[in-house]
Amino acid sequence: MKTIADWRAALEAGDAEAAGACLADDAVFISPLTDKFRFRGRAQITDVLRSAVETFDDVRFHTEVGDGTAYALVADCRVGKQLVEEAQLLRLDDAGRIVELTFFGRPLPALTASMVGLGPRMLRRQGKPRLARLIGMAVRPLDVLTRLGEERIVPLADPNKTPR
Repeated sequence: MKTIADWRAALEAGDAEAAGACLADDAVFISPLTDKFRFRGRAQITDVLRSAVETFDDVRFHTEVGDGTAYALVADCRVGKQLVEEAQLLRLDDAGRIVELTFFGRPLPALTASMVGLGPRMLRRQGKPRLARLIGMAVRPLDVLTRLGEERIVPLADPNKTPR
């Protein structure tokens, strides 16, 4: 499917405009970071994509499943030093354009690092520098705590380690 191939190539190249060209005018983006609102329309979603390509590095898709009007894509990438595995559910309209995107990500420290990178960038781009600072200050402690937990505390629960 050409749209899916173009979408993958655009995101791997860090080209938000080319990715945005794969979207239907009335596309909806469902974020893994909030359930409070949706991004609607090609312009809003392309703005999110601009921030995403500035935040995520080394995007490489490794799995694609689907046909017709629904595809699932899985990619590996990085946010800073944090490795990310991201899954995308893409639904297409009759014209073959992406009409709905739902993203999922793991592990939890990758999501909090994404929040730190994406939110403030998008808000500054929208001309809301004060809200960008507030969001940055609000999510940074969560990011620090999840990274600390992942690095120092979670390994203690590894069922494959011999107890001391």
